Amino acid sequence: MNTSTHAVACGRRALQALLILAGAWASVWLLHYPLLHLPYYWDEAGYYIPSAYDFFRSGTLIPYSTLSNAHPPIPSILLAAFWKAFGYHIFVTRSLMCLMSAIALLAVWRIAITAGCTRSVAAFTVVLTGLYPVFFAQSSLAHADMFAAPATLWAIAFLVEERHWASIFCFSIAALAKETSIATPAAIAGWEILQAWWQRRRGLDSWPPHANRGFKFLVPAIPLVAWYAWYYSRTGYIFGNPQYFKYNAEGTLNPERFLIALFHRTLQVTLHMQLFVPFLLTLCMVFLPPVLKADGAPRESIQWKDRAYFSVIIIGNVIFFAIFGGALLTRYLLPVYPLVILLCINSLWRRLPIWYYAAAFSVLAFILGLFVNPPYQFAPEDNLEYVTFIHLQQEAIHRIQQNYPHQTVLTAWPASDELTKPMLGYVKQPVPVIPIRDFDIKQIHRAATMPGRYSVALVFSTKYDPPHMLLNLGSWNNRIDKRFFDFHKDLMPSDIAKQLGGDVVWEKHEKGEWAALIDFNPAASAKFSPPMPAGSL
Repeated sequence: MNTSTHAVACGRRALQALLILAGAWASVWLLHYPLLHLPYYWDEAGYYIPSAYDFFRSGTLIPYSTLSNAHPPIPSILLAAFWKAFGYHIFVTRSLMCLMSAIALLAVWRIAITAGCTRSVAAFTVVLTGLYPVFFAQSSLAHADMFAAPATLWAIAFLVEERHWASIFCFSIAALAKETSIATPAAIAGWEILQAWWQRRRGLDSWPPHANRGFKFLVPAIPLVAWYAWYYSRTGYIFGNPQYFKYNAEGTLNPERFLIALFHRTLQVTLHMQLFVPFLLTLCMVFLPPVLKADGAPRESIQWKDRAYFSVIIIGNVIFFAIFGGALLTRYLLPVYPLVILLCINSLWRRLPIWYYAAAFSVLAFILGLFVNPPYQFAPEDNLEYVTFIHLQQEAIHRIQQNYPHQTVLTAWPASDELTKPMLGYVKQPVPVIPIRDFDIKQIHRAATMPGRYSVALVFSTKYDPPHMLLNLGSWNNRIDKRFFDFHKDLMPSDIAKQLGGDVVWEKHEKGEWAALIDFNPAASAKFSPPMPAGSL
């Protein structure tokens, strides 16, 4: 092939790749369209958006409008670049996140096809990944995990193709998007070095090729170390700030906490948010013989090498996030879920003649999981429950603006940021607030020592509490969660009002979450405005 012909072929492949990406982005964007105008939620509002907005306005990678956690810079850089190109708007942010999700889903397809799966198995894997409640919810939220996921998944795709330096490059990008992404190349490096040690012990090779690969996959740590060195030179801290490091690393190094966290992490990659449907179906089929093809040969499994890589990545991430990370957030495991789904669907295809019925049933289960909450406590960002939280916050804040203009509000985070930072999408002008940590009895007693400093309180559920909890481990579990995972019990609005000497003038409960306004001026309570008009949210 001459040079011009090769250039034309490369151009065609590049154009085809762009068209496929555009189609994937459009599909994800359309499915998420009703969510693209929602104000920012929880950690978006608390860190990622303020951090990127500081970079957007001033060019500094160290945020000053929020407490810096030393997270790597790629999310801020990409968000700021999109805002520069298309303007600062929530819709632009969420459209960018849909692009990140589309890139990740294309990597899932590539992994499945390269691992030897059929196109039908690959297609079901992509669809199930995109509809898995945790992945779907995160696909429009501006968390660093969704910036790191496509880079990690493409790194895994190149790993399966044995394009190791391309894989290492993508892992390096992932580490600069979210520092904990280093867990995946570290797990691969450990696996390769372990194989090298085993081969050397058996006398097969004095310096096995596995050792070279293992050390190469430690390279992604270099740019991450460089980032932390630069950050330290500017701030005097390596990992953000002492409180952040203590909560997410130092305070987690406890054997009892590790075992409890390991149990939770294991459930998250096997049973959480309807994942139990394909997982349990796979367990039921594991002892069945493979289905025979037309030529009499059994359907093939994924190659042992690739299955080993996938298993090592899953186990490595489960162990890593059982040790590090103060909160047991499921989004930390975002690149792991596609691998679990792929292993399940390929196993069903291999052993069940009507496997597509089982896969289709899993699709229906995942769709149901987007809207129906499980009967246990979970983070609202694991499905579309976070939309309920946002709507409650919007309605409460709208009422404050209508009935208490320019008055000081007692509330907790994230409402304290929502009221004071217009860029988050809840208010046009900042509202003065008195912040407390949450609404447990200790914090309410603290607020009671500040009478006269606030006119109204915005109180809300800071933890999701299922209306019908079936899986409740009782007071023992609550003590464990309080000790290790910052668990607390919010007082109900009537109890808060009684403690503070106010009147509940508005209260709304929806799907296990609630919000309320408490007025501390009885004369003003009678003049409280009517509900918001329908469709105003």
